[in-house]
Amino acid sequence: MVPEVEVALIPDLVRDYGPERALKTLWEINDAREHGVIGVGLGGSEQKFPLELFAHVYEEARSLGFRTTAHAGEAAGADSIWGAVLDLGVDRIGHGTRAEEDEDLMSYLVENQVPLEMCPLSNVSTRVVDILENHPVKRYLDRGLMVTVNTDDPMMFGNSLAEEFQALVEVHNFTRDDIQQLVSNGIQASWLSTERKIELLTEFSGDSREELLST
Repeated sequence: MVPEVEVALIPDLVRDYGPERALKTLWEINDAREHGVIGVGLGGSEQKFPLELFAHVYEEARSLGFRTTAHAGEAAGADSIWGAVLDLGVDRIGHGTRAEEDEDLMSYLVENQVPLEMCPLSNVSTRVVDILENHPVKRYLDRGLMVTVNTDDPMMFGNSLAEEFQALVEVHNFTRDDIQQLVSNGIQASWLSTERKIELLTEFSGDSREELLST
């Protein structure tokens, strides 16, 4: 029997079309939210369209009850990540690969446990990182950042989540505990209800509900 799969949708507002088009798309998304839409993201040409241009769009998204994320620190540097957290007030950061260019930013991300949606194989494919050995994912995890690992776009890059984890084990010597931490981080960084997160963490880790609530 195939286990039931839960799917939630996070449409992408594309930077390249500008903030007014993004706002129009947001309203259209709101009209379709009953189909499982829970949040919005922002992709596109990061280096050409500063995030502050979209601040009012994200304020509107929050007023409509959507959760928010945005690609930052991929094609552009640490300033883009600061823009995502300070100008847009995002719940999560897409990629965040270049955060280590700013030590103050790294400290902020650790202290505030801002989830990073890291995509190592994608970053190599797009040449954000030259080779997987140089990807910062292990350094970030060891530093205490809230790192999650994701596929970015499996249809475009031809990768699976299993292959992402396998590459981390083979290239970065991730341990079983490291992989378990990534999965746990993914659950905690999700936009599920607290109750559902506890259910999944209990199922995954084997810890009791009381143990999870005490941590």
